[in-house]
Amino acid sequence: MWELFAAFFRVGLFGYGGGPSMIPLVQAECVGAGWVTEQQFLEGLAAGYALPGPIALKMAAWVGWQEGGWLGALVALVGVTLPGVALMGLLAGIIVRYHDNPWVAGAMRGARPAVVGMLFYVAVDLAPSGVTGWAGAILAGVAFAALVARVHPAFVVAGSVLIGMYFFRQPSP
Repeated sequence: MWELFAAFFRVGLFGYGGGPSMIPLVQAECVGAGWVTEQQFLEGLAAGYALPGPIALKMAAWVGWQEGGWLGALVALVGVTLPGVALMGLLAGIIVRYHDNPWVAGAMRGARPAVVGMLFYVAVDLAPSGVTGWAGAILAGVAFAALVARVHPAFVVAGSVLIGMYFFRQPSP
């Protein structure tokens, strides 16, 4: 349980920018520790995106549950949440008070490109196992285009799930 808490505490501590930017950290911690495979991670990520709420919390609960049931889920959730809650209380006061300071403003502007780079890395890293075959590539392209067209992500996920249920189903044994 301690390793689970520590792993998700690191995710919560270094996951600047919110849930999606935490995905490469969650991937490194969970796949690196051998708790889940790349394929299981991708499946959990897909399931997490199909549900409401922050992805980092859902991934923590999912991995924690696999490792230790309800206690594991709780430990992982506390681990991923604690750093953000504590640091937000501290930083909120600093940022609100000094937001016009060039150093503070520069730090915030410098963090944004790093978050975009991390998201791009996750997309590139997961593409080979997440986009298999031409049909998967077409669906990924359509989902991307829908997001660019400002279709709500919930509709993109729901549509993809429905398409997958029909076109990507596996025959029963």
